[in-house]
Amino acid sequence: AFDPEPLAPADVAAYRERAGVESNSTLALLRERIGQLPAPVQVYAQAFLSRSAALQAQLTAAHGASLAGIKTRYHGDYHLGQVLVTANDFVIIDFEGEPARTFEERRAKGSPLRDVAGMLRSFNYARWSALRRIAQTAEELERLEPAARAWESATRDAFLEAYVATMSGKGAAPIDTELLRLFEIEKALYELRYELNNRIDWAQVPLQGVLALIGPDAAR
Repeated sequence: AFDPEPLAPADVAAYRERAGVESNSTLALLRERIGQLPAPVQVYAQAFLSRSAALQAQLTAAHGASLAGIKTRYHGDYHLGQVLVTANDFVIIDFEGEPARTFEERRAKGSPLRDVAGMLRSFNYARWSALRRIAQTAEELERLEPAARAWESATRDAFLEAYVATMSGKGAAPIDTELLRLFEIEKALYELRYELNNRIDWAQVPLQGVLALIGPDAAR
């Protein structure tokens, strides 16, 4: 049940198909709920809706060129909230996967890059959530945002460098950056659906994140 298996072209095709379905459902939900968003957040929502073609291009680009990876059991809901710091070490908790997915989906083998993408998205969420809580005015947001962006970039680089170094020592293949981007976008879309259904006033956070993933001209 836990043995790794080689990643096959059919697996990558299935990942792309799943991401496409989820992008369509996310866009449909956003169109339905956009009127409930605060006016400033509607600007981000409109920007996202206007870049649906760019979103599809990103999903299509993830063709899994290397196909040298594996699929195996993985955490499935890996983010900063699942990592406890104790005695100068880390303990990872809650291995049941994304609560919104079926038991069969959560138990199925998949690319471990999904967990990597989940943690990278968590760094982005931490950045925007911190700014959302701390910045009281537009001027404060403009002043603090570069430092928050630099923190996310440095944290992301450190995490990826450590992951690659550790996995290289175990003989793993290099990271497929296109596949990782696919999983990051898919995770951001999941976050957006979650916020639209449960905490609509938080929808700005995944909106900003997914816009940044779609393209550099969409969000800072």
